[in-house]
Amino acid sequence: MSEQRKSPFATVSPYTGETLAEFPVIEGEEVDSLLETAGHAFEAWRRRPIADRAAVLGRAAGLMRERKEPLARLLTEEMGKLIAEARGEVDLAASILSYYAEHGPGFAANEPLDVEEGEAYLVDEPLGVLLGVMPWNFPYYQVVRFAGPNLVLGNTVLVKHAGLCPQSALALETVFRDAGAPPGTYTNLFVSHDEISRVIDSPVVRGVSLTGSERAGAQVAERAGRNMKPSLLELGGSDAFIVLDGENLERTIGAAVAGRMANTGQSCVASKRFIVLDEVYDDFVGGMRRAFEALVPGDPADEATTLGPLSSEQAAVGLVKQIGETVEQGAELVTGGRRIDRPGAFVEPTILTGVKPGMRAYAEELFGPAAVIHRVADEDEAVALANDSQYGLGGSVFCADVERGRRVAERVETGMVWVNHPTSTRPDLPFGGIKRSGYGRELSGLGMREFVNRKLVRVLPPDAELGGIAG
Repeated sequence: MSEQRKSPFATVSPYTGETLAEFPVIEGEEVDSLLETAGHAFEAWRRRPIADRAAVLGRAAGLMRERKEPLARLLTEEMGKLIAEARGEVDLAASILSYYAEHGPGFAANEPLDVEEGEAYLVDEPLGVLLGVMPWNFPYYQVVRFAGPNLVLGNTVLVKHAGLCPQSALALETVFRDAGAPPGTYTNLFVSHDEISRVIDSPVVRGVSLTGSERAGAQVAERAGRNMKPSLLELGGSDAFIVLDGENLERTIGAAVAGRMANTGQSCVASKRFIVLDEVYDDFVGGMRRAFEALVPGDPADEATTLGPLSSEQAAVGLVKQIGETVEQGAELVTGGRRIDRPGAFVEPTILTGVKPGMRAYAEELFGPAAVIHRVADEDEAVALANDSQYGLGGSVFCADVERGRRVAERVETGMVWVNHPTSTRPDLPFGGIKRSGYGRELSGLGMREFVNRKLVRVLPPDAELGGIAG
């Protein structure tokens, strides 16, 4: 059990339950002052040469690499991320900043249009101050995914981070400040949920991006829409992992375990629904069970630990309830399903089979170390089952025949599909989903196309014929 705390912004170790640090919530005039500063900062930031803005990101990337160990330790302390994965997140975040430092100016270059007379081109202009509402599961990666391209473009950003990771939030703000971002360019906000609505309403804020739950996404999108402001949402996922044959099955099982257990299963793009052809189903389930049961729970800061705690006691209780109710509804519990008998927010790695429509685990996202494995007769049934979801974020297809894999991938209704690799992320690949997984794209060149005015400039000679005037 965690200690009682006064502020929603607190570091509570999911390994020990101890409250390690708390930070006060800001509101009212203090928030208004930060909004005003961000607005003034935008006017100066947008006028700086884009090469200068990109250089700030490059320096921020360098600082993240220099500070990798203390930054990683914060992730492990605050949300229980295994230390090796925490270091990997710091590296990924730094690589995104480096990517936009290098490629951002090119992405923002004027785009000429092919016209019969005169000249026409598109100019990418920043919108202004943006609000990012960020989650706890990847405290650095998901923030720089939003902030990096927008800072290069010339927008300034306000970041409302999750209450679980306040020290990570402050550490990232410090990185940008130390990299030379002027005051107000990147601002951390420890504000309440009610205050978020007021921030979105502010005329200073010109757009909002949220990564989080469906409920929060719906609320933020509704508020932004009411204010005629663009929004981007990256919400939940229930990624299908389709296995079409038994070729190299050991590698496929290894990929399945990695895809499910990364970040202790607390990832929107974690592989969650394993859809396996009948001919290899029994071997696949057996291999997954052996791998899950071999995971070693313990201190996430210990290199030998292979199963960390969930992010909070609440998360652990909720997952066990989902699993238990699904079993009560008739699913088979192959392994796991209970709390581990030790301090901390630990849940046994779990495998469910026989999950049918109407059961909780069929439609809901399981955010933790729990896998649902389905048996199907052929690829048509596999695709139909993969698409029978309210979510559409990522997915993966495994088979020896790459062309078959490509064909099946193109039939899966998601924003991203990987063939012979679990859904993953890279700076140069677009990231985003469809259906109830949200809308919009981050990363790659598309990451600089969400909060931008793509302004048309049309130039004609002074004696050009007037015509085609319409409203």
